[in-house]
Parts: sequence; C-alpha cells; structure tokens
Amino acid sequence: MEGINYFSAFLIGLAGGVHCVGMCGGIVAALRMVSPKGASALPYTLAYNIGRIVSYTIAGAITAALGKIAADYIPLANYALSLLSGIMLLLLACYLGKWWTGLTVLENAGKGLFSKVQPLSKRFLPFKTPLSALPYGFIWGWLPCGLVYSTLTWSLAAGNALEGAAIMFFFGLGTLPTLLAASAGSQYIVRSFQNNNVRQVIAVIMAIYAAYLIHGAIV
Repeated sequence: MEGINYFSAFLIGLAGGVHCVGMCGGIVAALRMVSPKGASALPYTLAYNIGRIVSYTIAGAITAALGKIAADYIPLANYALSLLSGIMLLLLACYLGKWWTGLTVLENAGKGLFSKVQPLSKRFLPFKTPLSALPYGFIWGWLPCGLVYSTLTWSLAAGNALEGAAIMFFFGLGTLPTLLAASAGSQYIVRSFQNNNVRQVIAVIMAIYAAYLIHGAIV
C-alpha cells in the first residue's frame, strides 16, 4: 500500500508540473543570472531542486507527526484526516483543471509567513558554488503553493513521520522533470504540460483518484 501511495505522490508531482512552471519556472530561469558566468547551469539547478525537495520532505514529516498525534488522542481523527486528504486532492484536481481556483486562498494565507523567511535566501546570492544553491532552494521550498499544501494534507493521514516524509519526497521528485526542462530551455516539454487538453486529462484522472480516496475513507 505504501508503494502505491509513493507512486501516486510522484504522479501528482508530475501532473502538477504545469503549476510548478507557473510558480517556480521564473525562479529556476533566474538561477542562471546568479550563477558564475560560463558555468553549467545544471549543477546549480539540481542543487536548488534538491534543497526544495528536502524542504518538502521535512514538511511531510512534521505534518504526518501532527496527524499521528491527533489520531492517537482524538477519536475518529484518522478517518477525518483521510477524508480531508481525499477532499483536498479533489480540490487540487479542480485547481489544475481551472474548474475552481479556491486553493489560491491557501496560497495567499501563507504569503505573510513566507515574506518573513524569503529575505534569508538573499544571503546565498550570487552563487559561488552549487552548494550555495542548496539552502537557497530549501528556503524557496516553503513558497506558498496550493499544490504542495494539498499533498501535505495527504501526509496528515500517513500514520507516522517517516511515511509522511516519503510521500512528500516522491511528490518532490515528480515535480523535478518539468522544472529541469524549464531550466534547460526545453520549451516542447513545458508547452506539453501547459496544453489545456493535457491539463484537463490530468485533472480528470486526479479527480477520479480523489473520489476513490474519499470513498475509502467513508466506507
């Protein structure tokens, strides 16, 4: 069952690539400007994304630990968290399909906190080595994002911190191909994810899976 969850988390990250390009694509492209002239952009981009994925993994561990505490001390909390994770995934499908964009409310709620953390990233600019991009990516991994928030609610019902961390780790891996393509200037891949028909197919598949999770939580 864990393997299915990890693979599903990876697919959610991959499916959300179109959103990642919109949220982080500009940041990834800007990495070239703060990297040493003449240096390959790949090591810096990889370091940035590793830092970003580490932040997701830590957030997943924290979220899952909180969910485990709630499940241990609050009756029916586990069922409620499982239901919440399915509902949030359904809302994410609506968000990606542009059927309903209410998740932007969550993103706006997190902007105040991130505005206090984001200035710390400037300490690592310009990059002198790829290692400088690692903490920079870690900080930007906390950028308010409806896609991340929705997947984090899935971690709430993971059962323990390790499982929650693993879910978010595989989710982060799923977001990696599109952002690497954006950094490399592969417009074909980026445009493929931005194609409305592709977006709709992905959103429908995610909605069906969300309905399956909701049904499993209720029954």
